[in-house]
Amino acid sequence: MNVLVLNASYEPLQHVDLRHAIRMLVRGVAVVEEAEEGRSIGAFPVPRVLRLVRYVAMRWRHGRRPPWSKRGVHLRDRGLCGYCGDRGHTIDHVLPRSRGGKDTWENTVLACARCNNRKGDRTPAEAGLRLRVTPRVPRWDELIGR
Repeated sequence: MNVLVLNASYEPLQHVDLRHAIRMLVRGVAVVEEAEEGRSIGAFPVPRVLRLVRYVAMRWRHGRRPPWSKRGVHLRDRGLCGYCGDRGHTIDHVLPRSRGGKDTWENTVLACARCNNRKGDRTPAEAGLRLRVTPRVPRWDELIGR
């Protein structure tokens, strides 16, 4: 179970596991904003959302683009294939790596197995596929995870 951690200003920061969340409560660095009804661990309710007691400056995020990751592509594309809209499970390079395509936000989309196999080592136009989305750099809040 993941617990959402909010900054003191209520901005989402990250997800942590339940164990980490309880440690934050014990240390007094966070308070429970939302809890599961009727469940507790010792003196603490089982949290769904925590809020930090003190504001944490996130300067490192401002002006910097998020680093590319497979998980980030999955979150950005909301789990949907960039070609057909079905559930996607693989990362597809719009310009194949064999042709110089890189692992970048602008060159990767999530793809279902069928579309990824159909596209193969070709560009979408060569494979007769059309991108339903434009690959882009996501916002930081899109990468927090849901």
